Amino acid sequence: MSSPHLCRPGVSPGRGGHGHRGRPTAGGYRPAPLPRGQWQPPGASPVPRAQGPPCAGPWGRAARTHPPPAPSLPLGPSWGKETDQGEKPARKGCGLAGEPRDGVLAPPSGSRRPGPRSEPSGFLSPGRCPADAQPTEAETAVWNQVNAVLEEAQAVLAELQSYTGAGQEIREAIQNPGDLRLQERAWSAVCPLVAKLKRFYEFSLRLENALRSLLEALTSPPYAPTQHLEREQALAKQFAEILHFTLSFDELKMTNPAIQNDFSYYRRTISRNRINNLQLDAESEVNNEMANRMSLFYAEATPMLKTLSNATTKFVSENKTLPIEDTTDCLSTMACVCRVMLETPEYRSRFTNTETLLFCMRVMVGVIILYDHVHPVGAFAKTSKIDMKGCIKVLKDQPSTSTEGLLNALRYTTRHLNDDTTSKQIRALLQ
Repeated sequence: MSSPHLCRPGVSPGRGGHGHRGRPTAGGYRPAPLPRGQWQPPGASPVPRAQGPPCAGPWGRAARTHPPPAPSLPLGPSWGKETDQGEKPARKGCGLAGEPRDGVLAPPSGSRRPGPRSEPSGFLSPGRCPADAQPTEAETAVWNQVNAVLEEAQAVLAELQSYTGAGQEIREAIQNPGDLRLQERAWSAVCPLVAKLKRFYEFSLRLENALRSLLEALTSPPYAPTQHLEREQALAKQFAEILHFTLSFDELKMTNPAIQNDFSYYRRTISRNRINNLQLDAESEVNNEMANRMSLFYAEATPMLKTLSNATTKFVSENKTLPIEDTTDCLSTMACVCRVMLETPEYRSRFTNTETLLFCMRVMVGVIILYDHVHPVGAFAKTSKIDMKGCIKVLKDQPSTSTEGLLNALRYTTRHLNDDTTSKQIRALLQ
């Protein structure tokens, strides 16, 4: 995914001001078009490459002579398919201090970490197309594990989307408690649905393991998180796809009350039968212990996101020798790239279908929530490396039908929104 031009921390590109040295316009400055051969959203039309003057360095420092390559983030399975593969790449990657590093990022001298809200640049090698990024030999084992999970994810979403529930049968059974035929009919309708809900729950455990494997690969020494995102494009793409699935699953779950209604009826029936010393065949598949775990899972408004948040928190707590910034910097960088792609007209104009927009927004919200669960002060504090005002604004600029679920996820599944360190302005934006 092609990344935005760079600005000083806290200055958004494409809005004028003096933090950006792009081409001047009547309203200020606007970034140069995306170079070809970089990440592009599905269905996007390529934009001709333009040579511009030197601009601010990737982390807010002035570049010397090289305009930085547009950073990339792999968004979506068809990302970049319309990229002109025959175009010669602009040049090698650009280091954090604006110096060439042969496609590998290196921190500026004397500073290991970038400042808050700085714009990422060049963290993915411009010579490779992320849509077609193939795992290197070192990535293969993790990539294969995660790919098997992602292939199953599509079937899970399709099953959830077609989930209609057994509402009619349950109502008739409850209204006629003495009619054995209606009781059996409701039970026969609910049991296969509960088996399906069990598969969803078990899939969440496999998704959790896949996320853990990606976190280990994208934060392990000796490389910094931005270096990992540049070097391991295939894994970075899978990380984004997991978040896209997670937010998609939770949006469908939140709008389908039949899921909890069916499962509640199933548990009540099991309890009643246990009191009457009856054993039903279905209990062998979803016994009381499994039903308890599933109940906790489906009681969450966003169960998949809760699973990933817990997994990320557990990953950080179990890897005490790994600096927490290695995890949070990976998340904040992805959030920043998604935000700039959405708020910059030059990049946004290349999104020719709504699914690409939704993908980018879901990934952004997903990494924000993970960051907020992992970072000690969260994503909403002034010291956060995520520009929360900008992220919320780009969500609210979209039609409410496509973003209300994402805004609710920020309102109700983050940990630090109501902290004293959260500004009143951010709280007001989410009201």
